[in-house]
Amino acid sequence: MRILYVDLDCVRADHLSINGYARNTTPNIDRIGQEGVTFTGCFCSNSPCVPSRAALFSGRFGFNNGVVGHHGVASKFRKIVDSHGYNPDHPMLVRHLRGNGMKTVAFSTFHERHCAWWYCDGWEEIHAFSRKRGNETADEASGPCVEWLRRYGAGDNWFLHFHIWDAHTDYRVPAEWLSKFRDQPGPDWPDQAEIDRQYDAMYGQQTARQLYHNAGHAPPTMPREIRTVGDLKWLVDGYDGSIAYADHHVGLLLDELERLGVLDDTAVIVSGDHGDSFGEHGQYKDHGIANDAVHNIPLVVRWPGMTGRGKIDALVYQLDLCPTLCELLDIETPPRWDGRSFGAALRGDDFAGQPFLVMDHGIYTLSRTVRTEDWAMMRMLHPGLYPYMDDVYLYDMTGDPHQTTNLAGARPEKVNELDHLLCEWRQEQVTHGGGPDPLEAAVEYGPFHYGGPRARIERLEAEGRPDQARELSARMDRCHPKNWMHIPRPWE
Repeated sequence: MRILYVDLDCVRADHLSINGYARNTTPNIDRIGQEGVTFTGCFCSNSPCVPSRAALFSGRFGFNNGVVGHHGVASKFRKIVDSHGYNPDHPMLVRHLRGNGMKTVAFSTFHERHCAWWYCDGWEEIHAFSRKRGNETADEASGPCVEWLRRYGAGDNWFLHFHIWDAHTDYRVPAEWLSKFRDQPGPDWPDQAEIDRQYDAMYGQQTARQLYHNAGHAPPTMPREIRTVGDLKWLVDGYDGSIAYADHHVGLLLDELERLGVLDDTAVIVSGDHGDSFGEHGQYKDHGIANDAVHNIPLVVRWPGMTGRGKIDALVYQLDLCPTLCELLDIETPPRWDGRSFGAALRGDDFAGQPFLVMDHGIYTLSRTVRTEDWAMMRMLHPGLYPYMDDVYLYDMTGDPHQTTNLAGARPEKVNELDHLLCEWRQEQVTHGGGPDPLEAAVEYGPFHYGGPRARIERLEAEGRPDQARELSARMDRCHPKNWMHIPRPWE
């Protein structure tokens, strides 16, 4: 068996054309989806980059592997080794595949960008093909990967991780790709009225008026703020062009496999780490909260000999891929992985998916969401530097897909129902023996890794928004009754 795993950084599921997006962003990925199964209801259990990949490559929720954020206590991977021994109950995915006869190869600079030592466990080869630590473009990644396929792709029993960063802000693909969709209509939401509201009311990292740390940081190819629907379209054009550029280079890998005569016999899996908000919860071009825009990610699987069931909207975790690979490869599934196989969906059998999902976010905010087919309830453990005033948010996902209206006050019975699911899930994780909740442990320091409260308050005052400066100061007093002006950096 040959398995190509394509990892699209920062790509949200609803910007793939195979998922119904109006723009033709992913013709090569669409080809794979048309021959296999597309899971439109796939969500990462943890976001953003580091916790998402920690969950996938460990097969375990961040609650259990310890990684729920990028820094400090939130980033401490819980050891699965004891000197020379590995725990067979929950090995890393790649080590498990290698131990069962697969040649494991990575084309990724993820471990260098995020100092993620645990990612390296189990690879026979890691190709860190540039020194740009995630700032390389797809052409720099695909060239070495195509060359590897040219030499070794016709062999058997390999698992290859191909990681593309292009859709991660700041968009840096060639200009002709940034402008590829310039003549096509932009997004329907947010409209000008919503942009006006956000421009006045929102503040914090990557919001309409504070799209960059400072105006000088904005690249000349992108808007410096979101003031009009034209600015929004300009930004989304860059995002979609970056996705299309990544898809083009995925096509080069598929072409090489076809030239070798092994494409039809190669399993191709396309997914990613998380998506980005484009107005949802007032954030733009970034991933700062446990909402659908960030957590609903692509999952396209074409497995040789299985026609599957086309497009499936059942809820699945991305880490469900781990036991699925074990089932399809006919190897043992480690007993303490957290996922459930979706192999039935690939075979075309009846498949119900997960009854509900629990999703954590851990850098710009500390938030945890329960997601059912129709509802999402988010608990805000820490709002970070944003004006998220409520502790609980409830959204009707059938009528409010952008999560604009909090119904928690109007539907207390629904909050109680979803809260019960969250309590059951949390109790299950506690009994797994992984340790205390790392997301709760991160609350003491707050999610201030990309700018602290003092700098944000000073900026609000300089912008002539003294009421919002006082509001943020009061919220910090509530979240950190000790002297929050001197909260230490988590790594100090």
